[in-house]
Amino acid sequence: MREGFFVKKSAISIIGILIIAAIAAIFLFKGESNKEKGFKTEKAARGEIVSTVTATGTVNAVTTVLVGTQVSGTIKSIYVDFNSSVKKGQIIAQIDPATFEAQVEQAKANLLSARASLEKAEAAFLDAKRTMDRNRELFSRNLSAKSELDTSETNYESAKAQVSVAKAQIAQAEASLRLSETNLRYAKIVSPVDGTIVSRNVDVGQTVAASFQTPTLFNIAQDLTKMQIDTNVAEADIGKIEVGQPVEFTVDAYPEITFKGRVSEIRNAPIVVQNVVTYDVVVKVDNPELKLKPGMTANVSIIVSEKKGVLKIPNAALRFMPSEMRKKDAMKEKGSAVWIIEGGKPKRVKVSTGISDGSFTELVLGDIRDGQEIIVESLAKPKNQTRQTGPRMF
Repeated sequence: MREGFFVKKSAISIIGILIIAAIAAIFLFKGESNKEKGFKTEKAARGEIVSTVTATGTVNAVTTVLVGTQVSGTIKSIYVDFNSSVKKGQIIAQIDPATFEAQVEQAKANLLSARASLEKAEAAFLDAKRTMDRNRELFSRNLSAKSELDTSETNYESAKAQVSVAKAQIAQAEASLRLSETNLRYAKIVSPVDGTIVSRNVDVGQTVAASFQTPTLFNIAQDLTKMQIDTNVAEADIGKIEVGQPVEFTVDAYPEITFKGRVSEIRNAPIVVQNVVTYDVVVKVDNPELKLKPGMTANVSIIVSEKKGVLKIPNAALRFMPSEMRKKDAMKEKGSAVWIIEGGKPKRVKVSTGISDGSFTELVLGDIRDGQEIIVESLAKPKNQTRQTGPRMF
């Protein structure tokens, strides 16, 4: 009897387990069936849409001056370093002036010699004039020969010309002196603008040569509180850009901060790299805290259009199409459209769109109301996809 009881109890337990498994299988199958017929939807809602053109660029100072040298020599002293603030006319470096000082002294001596030569020529000129006048008087009295008069007149003209030569030599000596003094002044390298030393390319004792090309000794940024970004905008987007458009950008050094600026210039010169054409769009930026530094890479978003309070729909809704429509090739109508659920089935609604921010698009025309559910994705699994099931229970 005891054994029969246990057998009966075991049979009841097995039957109960089978009933539970059957019910679970029915619900599981039903749930999957409903899921296969379901769609993922999102609501159309009113809000703000900002259409932007993205680009990358480099942060630079608005005005950067390359300071070089017009004379050759050895750097004797350097009075500034990286990040030093300088004023216009301030001496920032000194080339050894010994050679230029000697040239100045030599030019002064040549000038003195030229002036002495002028005095000598003027004295000879006066003597030649007196001799010529005397011979003319004697010749008029028939007391001297005509040849003596001719000789004195020739000497007079020669002395007169020699005075002119001496004056020209003085002018030449004065010019040579001015050149030597200018070279001496150039031995002092001064800042041409107020600004900040960005780079220094020389050291004390280094020899610089300005024979063929002026070497760059210092790079001075005029005002680091005013910066600009040189961005590369693709040719497909350049038609949307206008001077004065607002700009937002970030840099890797401060990823949590969004900086702002404005488009100040659109340069017409194309930049072609591997058959890709871009254009330089200059963005002016205020930098009062000096956080932006020359050379930083900026990720730029140029705001080309902005609308508030418009009805916007997800971009995924514009790309959606029911799978059965694709297979039957039933979509004969052209233009943009979205799909809604009506009577348990998807229904196509033709729409006209406006600007887009990449995620949402402005709805200009279409029978879609605020808050209405729009299909963005089908949750049905492809029929050829193998369904994974659990182990059978017996």
